[in-house]
This record gives sequence, C-alpha cells and structure tokens, in this order.
Amino acid sequence: MTAVREGLPDGRYGRSADQRADRKLKVIGAVLGAALLGVVGWSGISYISGQDLSGRVIAWDAVSDHAVKVHLEVVKDTGAKGVCTLRSQAADGSEVGRKDVTVGQHSGQVDTEVTVRTTKRATNAVLVGCTASGTG
Repeated sequence: MTAVREGLPDGRYGRSADQRADRKLKVIGAVLGAALLGVVGWSGISYISGQDLSGRVIAWDAVSDHAVKVHLEVVKDTGAKGVCTLRSQAADGSEVGRKDVTVGQHSGQVDTEVTVRTTKRATNAVLVGCTASGTG
C-alpha cells in the first residue's frame, strides 16, 4: 500500500502564496488600525483643548410664576471671558425664558446665581451652551 500525500512537504519549498497574502493583510490591517486610533485620539484631544468655557447648572428653583433662580458653575481659563445661555421651559415644553450670562471674572471657576425672568411657571432650567469671547 502506498501513502498518498495531499500537498508539498512542509518547509521544503518556502512559504505558500496563501501564507504570504495572510501576512500582508495582517500588516495592512495593523497599520490602518493604528492610523484610525491616531485620528480618533487627535480629534478628541483637539476637541477637548478647544473648549475654553464649560458650564453646568448645579441647581434651579422656580421662585415664582415669572422667575427661576439658577445656580450656574462655569470652568474656564483664568482671565478668559465668555457668555453662557440659560433657557427655561414650561410643562408643555415651550420656552418661557432665556438669558445670556456674561462670565468675565478672572478666576478659573465661577459660581454664580442668576434669575431668569419667565412668561409663565417654569418646570426646568437648562444650560444651552457657553462660548468664549476673548481674554481680558
């Protein structure tokens, strides 16, 4: 009885074309993966470092049918100036008040209480956003 071989002897004729193609695909995949990781990291860092002002509403209280008191905290570069916009809504979702708050203090963190006038009873107070307006 004779033994039947289905392929070439291992290691005798070098790598097969399939092994070379697999290695190339692995290298290309690793390079593209590293490039994608670099682009995502760079865009994240540039987004975060581009944020001159960031704020948040700590607390709010509807003090009457026509006013909401908002405790606003803003973190910024020392000496930077900017404007933060607050908005208040009624129970039906309609906007009942809006106010732009100028942040010009020289400290890096600013805590302030602001009263937003409303056209009817407010059910919330939210920070729309903060934008930088230069340095002082």
